[in-house]
Amino acid sequence: MATEIKAPTFPESVAEGSVAAWHKKPGDRVERDELIVEIETDKVVLEVVAPEAGVLTDVMAEEGDTVQSEQVLGKIGEGSASGDSDKKEEKSSDDDSAEKPAEKSDDKSSEEKQDKPASSGNGGGKKHDVKAPSFPESIQEGTVATWHKKVGEAVKRDEVLADIETDKVVLEVVAPADGALAEIKAEEGSQVESEAILAVFTEGAGGDSSGADAAPAKADSGSDDDGADEKVGDKILAPSARKMVAEHDLDVAKIEGTGKGGRILKEDVQKAVKDGSAKKAAKAAAPAKAAAAPVAEGERVEKRVPMTRLRKTIAKRLVEAQQTAAMLTTYNEVDMTAIMALRAQYKDTFLKAHDIKLGFMGFFVKAASEGLKRFPDVNASIDGTDIVYHGYQDIGVAVSTDRGLVVPVLRDTDSMKIADVERSIVDFGKRGRDGKLGMDDMIGGTFTITNGGTFGSLMSTPIINPPQTAILGMHKIQDRPMAINGKVEIRPMMYLALSYDHRMIDGKDAVRFLVTLKELLEDPARLLLDV
Repeated sequence: MATEIKAPTFPESVAEGSVAAWHKKPGDRVERDELIVEIETDKVVLEVVAPEAGVLTDVMAEEGDTVQSEQVLGKIGEGSASGDSDKKEEKSSDDDSAEKPAEKSDDKSSEEKQDKPASSGNGGGKKHDVKAPSFPESIQEGTVATWHKKVGEAVKRDEVLADIETDKVVLEVVAPADGALAEIKAEEGSQVESEAILAVFTEGAGGDSSGADAAPAKADSGSDDDGADEKVGDKILAPSARKMVAEHDLDVAKIEGTGKGGRILKEDVQKAVKDGSAKKAAKAAAPAKAAAAPVAEGERVEKRVPMTRLRKTIAKRLVEAQQTAAMLTTYNEVDMTAIMALRAQYKDTFLKAHDIKLGFMGFFVKAASEGLKRFPDVNASIDGTDIVYHGYQDIGVAVSTDRGLVVPVLRDTDSMKIADVERSIVDFGKRGRDGKLGMDDMIGGTFTITNGGTFGSLMSTPIINPPQTAILGMHKIQDRPMAINGKVEIRPMMYLALSYDHRMIDGKDAVRFLVTLKELLEDPARLLLDV
């Protein structure tokens, strides 16, 4: 009796998945709990294991097929694969060679196996379509940002092949097995849709052992890559790297390329932007460059670069927020004396205990969590003509990256400790700069905090992040003379700005919410006592 192999039960937020890779083929022997197939959803890759030992008899969903939750993928029979293989061996060693000439020739010549990679499901040569990830419903398409591997270059299973840049995050496309790219169908800079075929991948190929298919493909791609790349001096730039170099006005000669043959990749440019070395070199080299190519007197130089996909999305959402929300901003100021004293007293102990520095954001997140509990309207969102009141506090924290502003979300901040908040924010910042933030990190959020003070902003009007109804803006801490108990004292003060949607939040509640934050921050003991 056959046993059905079913897809896992998908979470409510995942509607369907696609069959990424079969690790067994019909006729193969499988053991109980052995990995048989992988299902790729828009968030994770799910592994499907054998429910019992037996032989894989049927594959009912091929690689690349879209499957639903608990859909039947294949069947396992009770036969013995080893017995079948024993019979084949006996036939090939007996006088039955006339009946099975192909099998006998396979035993004699390994070269003929390599000549038929597609039909040989057993080792090097099997081909796979490398597809773009399944994009969430809110994302229509993406851009091929970087190919990390060239045609014919050997790669290991799960090694990153390419980066797909969407409106919100950079998604990684990994190798389905050990092997090499046989053909690239979507070059860097091209637009691709969800699950579009990006390349053809050959198992077991690559390196010095490139097969008949890989060799010509590699030769063909060489001309394509030469056309796409740009040589500047003795440096070769990938298209995505070339765009970033132009945007940041960097000196290519000072950027160290980590790609094949010293090719400068997008990651190399990001590193140069971060450490600032290439920028300084560019300024120092500017006079020499001007001497080599003098600019005519009175000439006004302009530079035009395409807007990145993330920047387009940011611009669109900001304009939509201002057009759809009745947005107002209320201001207050907070005396940071108590928090700064607390931070100075415990920063060394905090670092030793939690292996993370004690900053200011942890206090603001905890104070905002308490304020959101007291004023549920500020923690609500608008969905069409409905108001959605959230019984939890998920606070987004704006993080600045080279690609633009992203807002990863801290989940259930009311139950988080200050150390957890600080650790998560540091992690978000690092992954944001490296382009490693995932969709799950930025989906949802009931309230947002943005800190323009890190760049020196004294006061600003933050824009709401729809469908949220409020956002808190932090600003620069600056010493100012304040009247304290009838005397003038110099205190470290910070302006706070709360932008809110007046369709949902009354001005009275917005002001009271901001005053609550002020009281909690000026007397941090209130956070512990819940008063």
